[in-house]
Order: sequence, then C-alpha cells, then structure tokens
Amino acid sequence: MAQDGKATAQSGTCRRRTAPAKINADKPHLWKADIAASVDQFNRWFMEFAPHAFRSTRVKTTKHVKAALIATRDLRALDCATLRANPSALPTLRMCTAPPLAVDRLVGLAGASKSLIGSMEEGKLSARMKSELLDENLTKVCRVLAKLLDRDIFPWLDASKAPTGHERDRASTIVADRLCSVVANPIVRNAQEQRQLALIADWLDKRGYRKQAHPTGDPLGKMKAGTYSFRMNLAVGKSLKVRIPIDVVAQPRKVRKDRLPILIEAKSAGDFTNTNKRRKEEATKVHQLQEKFGKDVCFVLFLCGYFGSDYLGYEAAEGIDWVWEHRIDDLAKLGL
Repeated sequence: MAQDGKATAQSGTCRRRTAPAKINADKPHLWKADIAASVDQFNRWFMEFAPHAFRSTRVKTTKHVKAALIATRDLRALDCATLRANPSALPTLRMCTAPPLAVDRLVGLAGASKSLIGSMEEGKLSARMKSELLDENLTKVCRVLAKLLDRDIFPWLDASKAPTGHERDRASTIVADRLCSVVANPIVRNAQEQRQLALIADWLDKRGYRKQAHPTGDPLGKMKAGTYSFRMNLAVGKSLKVRIPIDVVAQPRKVRKDRLPILIEAKSAGDFTNTNKRRKEEATKVHQLQEKFGKDVCFVLFLCGYFGSDYLGYEAAEGIDWVWEHRIDDLAKLGL
C-alpha cells in the first residue's frame, strides 16, 4: 500500500503504473471527514433543488392523471374496453384507490396475470395473450379498482354526475401527489445524476476535452484522445454477452499504455442504508470489466451523499476507488 506522500507524488497514475496508485481507497484515515463533507453537500443540494425537481415532475404527472380520468369518463367508465384502449392509465388508476395499490397487491387481489399487469405499467398490452383471456384479466382488474376507488377524492361518483373542472383538477393533483410520492426517490436520484454528469462535463470541458460519441462498433481502445462520452454501453461476458452501462467514459489527452479510457460511475445517495444494499452492484460491474478488458481497467466511482465507512470498506476490498464530488479536482489524478 502506497504512503500518502508517495501516492500524491505519483498521482496521474492510471496511465503510468501497472497497478494504479489509489486516490481514496487506501486512505481510511480520511474517510470520516470526507463522509461528513459529502453528506453536508448532498443535504444542501436536496434542500435547494429537490423541491423544484419534485414540483416539476408533479406538474407533468398531473397532466397524465387528468388524461387518464378523461379516458375513463372520470372513472365512470372503468371497464374492460376502456383499459384495452388505455393500458397506460393503470399506474394512475392504482393510485385512485383507498388505499393506493402497489403492483403486486393489485395482481394478488385481482388474481390477474402478473406479466399483463407489468406490460400495462409500461403502457402496453400483453401481445401474446389471447383476446378472451385478456378480457378476463382486465375484467378482474376493473372489478378490484372499482370496488376500492377513493370516493372522498372523487365525490362526483356518489353524486352520479360529471365532475366540475375544479373537482377534476383537485382530484388530479391529489393522485399526482400519490404517484410522485411513490417515485420520490427516483425523482431526486435522477435530478442528482443529471447534476453530477453536468459537473463532470464542465470539469472536462474546462480542460480542453470535447464531448464526442464513440462509434458503437469500434473497440474501446480506439476512442479518440481528449474526448468523453456519457452513458456508454459496453459489451462484456464470454459465453453470455451482456451490455453494462457506464456513466462517463473519458479518454485522456495522453492515452494510457493499454489505450483504455477512464470509466466513471456517478453515484449519489440520500441515506446510508440504501448504499449498503446496492454496494455489490459495483463489485459485479468491475469484475465484468476486468474479465473483458484486463485487471488494470481504470474504473472509479464519483460519490456524493451518504456513503459510510461500511460501504467504502467494501468497495476498497473489491479494488474499487472513488473520487468525492466535493474534491472533484481529484479526477486529475486519473490522468485526465
């Protein structure tokens, strides 16, 4: 294990050594302070930007909810034919019940085909299901939804009349809030991911790099020097070929001896528990990359948020290094 001073002196490291010097993985004495700084940074961002991300998503979701209400004649035409014509309305309809229904709960209560419900959640019907069986399943779903509709939100149902525009708007907002609450973490995570990628792009642009897509069929080693690309899918595996997504692929201006670019995975987290649950994902990914490109492939994490010592220790043991967002200039130590 390199001493701190030596590691610093040999930074820029991914291109000069067979085994790159570590940036943070071999410095546990720095982890506690970095964890605190990273948590503070995430919390500041969350307080300032997450409400806006949530609100903007709610506006879009409210439009989808209103469309689903209109398609079902404001839930007065909740029948097989309507669901056939509007399968994408199902996620909204699940949130129109009391209590709101998760996908698996709806499948269980209705005794419906799980694959059909999964297809409808994606806005389509099951292509291979026979028409009679499809109608049978949709009828079961409609029966459960109709029985559990939250009539406090939709007062026009008991009144047996069409809703006013105000009633429909209010109901759409309530259902949209329910939908957004279900996906609140993904909303925040997606907004944070966009922000992280923008930060990396800005950092690279200021150093003379240019964003340029790498041709899909070309070997990774032929990526042009001084370029970078986002969300590149790399083919790995021998007997079973799979494609794994890499958030940032950057080819240094001074190309490494093996000509492989730097691979960066942007990660953020709003709590410690979730990161520990998902930490094996990066280990699996790096093992796949090493099997394909060799042990010296340069794969690092770009971290912001709640990444505790347990998580960091696990990743370090798997040979994975990381750069903290609050010290983004450490990217230069990768040879960038």
